[in-house]
Amino acid sequence: MSNLLLIILFALGSYLFGNINWAILISKYKKTDIRKLGSGNPGTLNMSRNLGLKAGLLTFFLDIMKGATPVLIAFFVMRGKVFVGTDFLVVDFAVFLCGLCAVLGHIYPVFFKFKGGKGIASTIGVFLVCSSVFGWEWAVVAIMALVAAGVFIYFTEFGAMGSFIAITPPAIGNAIRLYLTYNSTSNLTSYTFYIITNVLIFAICLFTWCAHRNNIKRMLAGDEHPTSIKEMVVKMKLKKAQEKNAQKDN
Repeated sequence: MSNLLLIILFALGSYLFGNINWAILISKYKKTDIRKLGSGNPGTLNMSRNLGLKAGLLTFFLDIMKGATPVLIAFFVMRGKVFVGTDFLVVDFAVFLCGLCAVLGHIYPVFFKFKGGKGIASTIGVFLVCSSVFGWEWAVVAIMALVAAGVFIYFTEFGAMGSFIAITPPAIGNAIRLYLTYNSTSNLTSYTFYIITNVLIFAICLFTWCAHRNNIKRMLAGDEHPTSIKEMVVKMKLKKAQEKNAQKDN
């Protein structure tokens, strides 16, 4: 099978895999629909606010894996391959194309009438893998960005802005890695693949940023929903205490 056909199949599979919306499935299991609660967004923050921190964290982890899994499969299948007539590695192109398709599947799922989540967790998964598989130093950038985002949200309660902090540095880091790898190439076709791959990286961020356009408007207007991690933890502890008391009464 040719590299091109493999890439097309992986891209399609990544999009369909991205259609799985864990927030909707978990909320259905809890006999409700997250799309009818809070902001209506089937994502981590809305799940945490309305169904508890545990449900939010589970959604966050599963959505990360939704972005990470297609990229990881593409990496192991495509590594070592080179586009014919170039010195550009197929894997460098394939991982970002699959990542973009997974994120698009999450934001615009065909199985949910193209109405999905905002793609932050899936984008984090994409960049965590794309960074980690190419060297520990790039993995450090992605992990530090994730930690910085968590700290920022904890102290400011601006969830959307924290989300941007989580995805932007690793995107820039991957672009820098590509530049260091291919800046000396004299092959025109390789340089074309280099440009297209950078466009894919930018597109992953762009679609995610665009999905948050209403959040950005509310932030500028001072009407953004606060994302209080402290409040979520307090609610989780209170719920545990209530469950223990209910067990004692029974």
